[in-house]
Amino acid sequence: MQRRRFASILGGTAIASLAGVPAYAEEANCGVPEARDDGWPIASSEDASLIDRAALCRMADGLMASGANIHSVLVVRAGQLVFERYFTGLDVVPGFLFGRRVANIAFDAATLHDVMSVSKSVASLSIGIAVQQGLVRSIDEPVFSFFPELSDLRTPEKDRILLRHALDMTMGLQWIEATPATGEDNDESRMHVSADQCRYVLGLPVVQPAGQAFHYNTGALALVSAVVRKATGRPLDEFARANLFEPLVISPTQWRRVRGDTDAGGGLRLRPRDMAKIGQLVLAGGRWNARQIVSREWVEASTSAKVKASDDQLYGYLWWLGRARANKRVVPWIGALGRGGQSIRIVPELDLVVVVTAGYYQDYSPKAFQVQFGVFRDVLRAVPDA
Repeated sequence: MQRRRFASILGGTAIASLAGVPAYAEEANCGVPEARDDGWPIASSEDASLIDRAALCRMADGLMASGANIHSVLVVRAGQLVFERYFTGLDVVPGFLFGRRVANIAFDAATLHDVMSVSKSVASLSIGIAVQQGLVRSIDEPVFSFFPELSDLRTPEKDRILLRHALDMTMGLQWIEATPATGEDNDESRMHVSADQCRYVLGLPVVQPAGQAFHYNTGALALVSAVVRKATGRPLDEFARANLFEPLVISPTQWRRVRGDTDAGGGLRLRPRDMAKIGQLVLAGGRWNARQIVSREWVEASTSAKVKASDDQLYGYLWWLGRARANKRVVPWIGALGRGGQSIRIVPELDLVVVVTAGYYQDYSPKAFQVQFGVFRDVLRAVPDA
């Protein structure tokens, strides 16, 4: 959800149409998931009661024909993987020696994908586990109680900032993020180059009382990451691997660190099938294969509305909440959303999880948004009993 110009990564080259980029050809069993040793039950290709696969194949063919930079679409219904399709497209990947580069990637089930701010929702699950284990006593603890070394930054106004305010983006601190990462007026980029990320965030001025209004702030995740490290004795990525990823049989993963702390605001790379596991875990109230991995109480609390956000959406504890039309009715969805079109959307009323990965990292045009949300809309239309 961070807004930066793709041109800054491409060195001035704008996103081009992918109409000439080759994509996977239509197969006889279009969209039928392949059985793998990863814990996913695969729906029978003969079962038409869960999803209209032919409609989704037409959607996928349309994406390829239009040159849309969609990288994958996966659908889970009734706890079964019912549709899985990968494409070829432009992506930002680690450079050969350092930094990042743009490459044309043929995606498949084994390809790790940068999930961008979907990382925030995974961090929410991780801190929920730390709470249920008693390692974090309460999200109602003042933020400064976790950072005694930053007591020189305390003010009466900042003392009112609780951990929950970092989780629902209502800290009330000044924060500018919707500018290019290479620009000077961008708090996220300044935070990443600062000597102490948490000092940078908590040193910003208060612009409104904590808990009063939503203001998207990736700096809040630097605080969340440090809280998990301080409370558990391990960086957030290590804690998540042991307590979330391993029970879900999610491996491999990559999660970038910045000066020793996990980049909880982004930096996580997952396979789309594993993104779908995160969605199914939330849909099932924190359970996977009869094991309670995250408490139902935390899942319900973190995915319930806490504050009005933007674009007619609400926000929980690092989860987005919205509504969409599914044929004859409007259904609520829970979402982990990341810049460029990365998404895990959960529709409890339809027992549905939809995962999309894409490469629209710096394209905020109406057309790019329509393509991204249009995939989710088309999946809803393909649910037979919606």
